[in-house]
Amino acid sequence: MNGFGLVFLAALTLAAAVEWWLNGRQLRSVRAHRDRVPDPFATRISLASHRKAADYTSARLRTGHVALAYNTVLLLAWTLGGGLNLIDVAWREFEIPPLVAGACAIASALLINSLLQLPFAIYHTFIIEQRFGFNRMTPALFAADLLKGLLLAAIIGIPLIFAALWLMAPSSSDGQTDPLWWLYAWSGWLAFALLMSWLYPLVIAPLFNRFSPLSNADIERRIGALLERTGFTSRGVFVMDGSRRSAHGNAYFTGFGRGKRIVFFDTLMELLGPDEIEAVLAHELGHFKRRHVAKRIALASLGGLAAALILDWLLRQPGFYAGLGLEHASNHGALLLFMFVAPVFGTFLNPLTATLSRRHEYEADAFAAREANADHLISALIKLYEDNAATLTPDPCYSAFHYSHPPASARIARLAALAGSRSA
Repeated sequence: MNGFGLVFLAALTLAAAVEWWLNGRQLRSVRAHRDRVPDPFATRISLASHRKAADYTSARLRTGHVALAYNTVLLLAWTLGGGLNLIDVAWREFEIPPLVAGACAIASALLINSLLQLPFAIYHTFIIEQRFGFNRMTPALFAADLLKGLLLAAIIGIPLIFAALWLMAPSSSDGQTDPLWWLYAWSGWLAFALLMSWLYPLVIAPLFNRFSPLSNADIERRIGALLERTGFTSRGVFVMDGSRRSAHGNAYFTGFGRGKRIVFFDTLMELLGPDEIEAVLAHELGHFKRRHVAKRIALASLGGLAAALILDWLLRQPGFYAGLGLEHASNHGALLLFMFVAPVFGTFLNPLTATLSRRHEYEADAFAAREANADHLISALIKLYEDNAATLTPDPCYSAFHYSHPPASARIARLAALAGSRSA
């Protein structure tokens, strides 16, 4: 094992240890507060619901412990254990062009890895979600979703792999890779990401769910007035049949340009009243008005550019391949190793991205408090916390590292302060 292998092993060990420690802290925090509803929610959420949320969170965390150990060992098997090398060597035996062999090696490894993750998805859906009354997914629908997802991954992913390897391939004239291949690859990836952001709500999402226009006259009137006074134009506000798969409720903003739309789960529409739905919509509009989607795309673009530059450097390091278990240095080998190894180092960026996301949520809440009503948003959030069995007592370290939304107590306190300042 050389320096690259040692750095990877150290990073993997540290990442796994941090995740294990954080999961343990979260589990202890949830268990310690299981039998008492926090004061800000004492009159709004029952003790039975609070205990259910604690038990649901605990069950997911215990499974997370097992998944963490499993994934750590699996990644070691893929890299230092020689799993990726076996696939690479196997495809080299076929008399096919190197570009095709490389793309097949990458696709094979990703497919096998996805299938090896499948037991946890099945357990989460049909054991944990079922036990707590959230699952509405049938085995047939689960299988259909899986097949659709694999087919989409093949249709979208394989051409992207070919394109990346083609850009990385040496020129037939001088046998050298274009020194700016990484810039072309990053530009192509960015264009593709923007295209998918536009296409997803229009083409891909409807493959899995039905989207219907709002049909409630009172809610339509409220939403129309809100959209008009905030200057928002889109393809519409839609209701998604999320109840086909889960009892969880949610809402989200997606797309950009003429393709942008706001989506409510049908379960959320059944749970909330018109005032609360208007407040939730105002929150989603806040993400648009504060340009959060554009900011996240810009941040992801910078991250992609950094990744392309790092991969370009790794391509020229023989020790990178040998240190992580590959016998042969190759472009597709570097790309394959990078895809498996980079997320380990990305773990340490989680607190930064989570902090930014929570800041965006606070900004969207402030917009909703100004354009709708903070008390109505508080009411909607409390209903969602209870209905989704979200813990009200997270560990501060765990939430700082993982939560994309502010913890319930902090978020409600901030909204209550906004409501008080507006009424003063």
